[in-house]
Amino acid sequence: MRLQSRSPRSPKPGPKKNNSPDIPRPQRHQVICADCRASTTVPFLPVKGRPVYCSDCLYLRRNSVTTDQKPPAKSSPNGKHPSRKESVNGVQASVSKEADSHDSIFPGMILNKATRAAIAAMGISEPTPIQDQCIPHLLEGRDLIGQARTGSGKTLAFAVPMVEQCESTSRQPQALVLVPTRELAIQVGGVIEELARPQGLHVTLLYGGRSVGNDYKALKRGAQIIVGTPGRTLDHVRQGSLNLKSVRFLVLDEADEMLDRGFAADVDAILSQTPSQRQTALFSATMPEWVSKTSRKHLKDPVKVAIDADLQTLPSVEHLIYSIQKTDKMEALRTLLDRSEGSPVLVFGKTRHGVKRLAKQLDALGYPVGALQGDLSQPARDRVMKDFRSGAAQILVATNVAARGLDVEGIGQVINYDLPDSEQLFTHRVGRTGRMGRAGEAITFITPDEDRKWKEIERGLGLNFTRRSWTRERRRKQRQEQAEPR
Repeated sequence: MRLQSRSPRSPKPGPKKNNSPDIPRPQRHQVICADCRASTTVPFLPVKGRPVYCSDCLYLRRNSVTTDQKPPAKSSPNGKHPSRKESVNGVQASVSKEADSHDSIFPGMILNKATRAAIAAMGISEPTPIQDQCIPHLLEGRDLIGQARTGSGKTLAFAVPMVEQCESTSRQPQALVLVPTRELAIQVGGVIEELARPQGLHVTLLYGGRSVGNDYKALKRGAQIIVGTPGRTLDHVRQGSLNLKSVRFLVLDEADEMLDRGFAADVDAILSQTPSQRQTALFSATMPEWVSKTSRKHLKDPVKVAIDADLQTLPSVEHLIYSIQKTDKMEALRTLLDRSEGSPVLVFGKTRHGVKRLAKQLDALGYPVGALQGDLSQPARDRVMKDFRSGAAQILVATNVAARGLDVEGIGQVINYDLPDSEQLFTHRVGRTGRMGRAGEAITFITPDEDRKWKEIERGLGLNFTRRSWTRERRRKQRQEQAEPR
């Protein structure tokens, strides 16, 4: 945009005559400098998608001065830092008054002040091991495969470098995160939103189970970051409502599931619409060897970061494995729930029908329970999760849709009412408790017809758990209760 300038030969304006009208001063518009991200004002209306610079950065650009010589970011015109929620370029931009005080957040990493302030607002100061090892490589532009147990902070490990590399001056999608479930899309999108909003970046979620009209509106407004499930994302690509030609940063979260047969075709179709020069990262708690082989066509010379990769070091979870008859499972479940003392409990079933039936049985017995399975509409799923998070429903009975990405604070117990099909699912299920170093308990029921499957899971984990007989355990408890004085 061009600025009107006064001719150097124009005479200096004299005193205004009394009968001359007042000449209005040009209206100034508040913006964020695209280089130093300082708040400033300009005498023209900014054009969407076009970068705007403060006077210092504009001078440096015109005179080819290196960015190392840039002056410090300026304050707002009144000499103070902008307010916490200052409207900039029509966007609510949060600029911390204490930006300079956040140098201790994620020390040693080259991050802008807005990112450090956003991390501090989350109550985080030190990176977890997966964050400490992944963020520097991703900031350097390297492709990466990251593996760490559930609850280790993988989302922030890619979200931080993602927002650092996105430009708020362009409304084209610059980053794409693909996830397997709606719940994980909402959760990942929430974390990224906390980092993105203060920098004028917009995040759009794309997942099924809700009106596609909301997607169209959000995409038309423009978003730098897209978080979506493969099916809904591919629908928008094919309909032309989502253009991925500007994507420079791509993440496959829960990569082993994303590259498995269920999602592989859709993921390949989506990635084919992104630039070949993009940066790609894969993250998961479990990373089978076949994933590394399959991912070669998507990554270029990736850095591999593995935390607790051998699965020998499971989270701080106590495992109780019970051999049990199928007819005794309901009684055993009730006994365990009665001992839970009100803390959140996550119960895993195998099928949608089985989960619905089990939840109805518990509800009829007076237990505060919700059911989460794939047949639910998105509003119904949101209600179930809201009740579980708030404590209105202490018990959540779920299929494997809750095994990945579900982060509910304080889940004290996970019960595998039905055995999972693989060691990867077992790891993801029990990872819903004992998160971020907290203590947790995982209980697994094994019926006689599941013995072979359980041995396969143990071999896959490289572990040998102690098994107990539920019948003997029940008798022992009964004897203890009878021996206690009344």
